[in-house]
Order: sequence, then structure tokens, then C-alpha cells
Amino acid sequence: MPTLPVNDNLSGRTPVYFLGIGGPNSMENTGHPAYAQLAAVGREITTRVKPKAVVVFSAHWQGGPKTIKINVAEQTDIIYDFYGFPPHYYEKEFPNKGSSEVAEKVIEKLASAGIEVERVNRGLDHGVWAGFIVAFDPNKNPLDVPIVQVSLYDNEDADQHYRIGKALEGLRDEGILIVGAGMAVHNTRDFRKSLATGETLPYAFSFDEAVKEAVTAKPEERQAKMAALLQRSDARMAHPTVEHLLPIYVSTGAAGLDLGEQLWTLPEGSLSWAQYRFGEVAEALCPT
Repeated sequence: MPTLPVNDNLSGRTPVYFLGIGGPNSMENTGHPAYAQLAAVGREITTRVKPKAVVVFSAHWQGGPKTIKINVAEQTDIIYDFYGFPPHYYEKEFPNKGSSEVAEKVIEKLASAGIEVERVNRGLDHGVWAGFIVAFDPNKNPLDVPIVQVSLYDNEDADQHYRIGKALEGLRDEGILIVGAGMAVHNTRDFRKSLATGETLPYAFSFDEAVKEAVTAKPEERQAKMAALLQRSDARMAHPTVEHLLPIYVSTGAAGLDLGEQLWTLPEGSLSWAQYRFGEVAEALCPT
């Protein structure tokens, strides 16, 4: 079993992230502002956070209504779980490795919280690797630590997903980074309409702002405010289905008493590319 690398993040505790990760086409859209922002967060993680491993939740893997799944494979491929793209998209590579050691840590903490977990062997879906290939370019900014993906529930229960994050908060004290990968606003049904008009739809602005208010709320108020998001009148416009929002509930749950900070956002069309971080990051050391 491989030994996890040493984490020399000076804070002694990893932050938590929620990253707005687009579809496969975003891998090649280098002129889009979200591309540069995602790459910048990736550099922050590799050069300042320096995690021992990453535990990630994406919008594209759901377990059962009462059970979540975890990838326990040491060697993982990537899954081309998208259709209708040019042939070279299905030749993309994102070298990565898993860790049964980290997976068992996750399972132990979830089980202690009464959360049912099923072990599976699986590759990374594009909800992870299509964004990570930008954030952690294998040639320019390789991650070089194990990645363990955990599923969401196959339900829309905000508190249940928040509870997953709360159960895993202690991993942060072991140098393990928790990342939620989704989108603050995600309505593909309206996407073509917004492309045709060039208009950013009103709900992209209003729901993006509501997410910010909930995520950056006082920790003791955050869970209730996060749950209330799904009751808003614009919630089903922003998310006709909520799987792209659910990873942020895991992230906010794992934040504990750390405040949420919006690193960047861009409502665009029927989407929002918002990025959030919870907790401090060590200052970069200046060369002497």
C-alpha cells in the first residue's frame, strides 16, 4: 500500500473547495475566464495547500436514495461519460491514482455517522476529470496525490448531503482535501436559448447571489440557509435537477466553523461558474 505524501501546509488543516466545473468543451475553451480561474485555484492547491490526497464529489455520480458509493480502486481510468463530441475528446488522458487507504478512512468516518457506503471499483467521471485536467494540467501543474471519488445520494435531500460533509470534516486535519465539483447555476435546457440571444437569464444572477449569501453565512446559520435555497422560487429555473448543486452541500458541511469565501463567479447564460473556499490557506513563501 503506497504511503501518503507529507503535507506541509503551514495551517495544519486543509481548506475545502467548491469548484464550478463545466462540460467537456470547457477543457479546450482556453479563452474563457473560467479556464484561467480554475487553473489558478489548481495552482493554489498544489503550491500552497499541498494536500496528501483529494476526496471529491461530482455532479455525475449518484449512488442510491439511502446509500452512497466510494471508489476503492488503486488504479483508476477516466470515464468518457458524454456523447456527441469530436472524436479526440474520447482520447483525452488524465493520469490519476486512487488510494484504498484514503477510501477506508472515508468509509470509517461515514459509517461512524450512520451513513451507508458501498465499495466499488470505478474510474473518474467527467464531472471530475474534465475540470481537474484544467486545474491540474498533467504537464504544467500535476496533482500527483491520490484522488478518491465518492458519490452523491440519488435524492434531493440537502441536509443529507450536508451531513456527509460534516462526517468527513476531520479528514482535513489529516491533510486530505475535500472538493465539491458542480455548478452554482446549471440549466442545460435553457443553454441553447441563452447562446442564441447572448443573454444571461435573470435567475442566473439571482440564484448565484442567493448561493453566495448562504455559503458565506455565519457557520451556525449556514445549514439552514443552504437548505432554504431549494425552496426559492427561482431554484427550479437555476437547477431543473439539483445534482450539480448538491456537491456544494457536501463542501459546506465539511467546512465546520470555517467561513465560506467566494473566490470568483461569473453568471453566464443559464450557468454560473462560481468558486468557493472554506478555511485558510498558508501564505506563499517569498524567495529569499
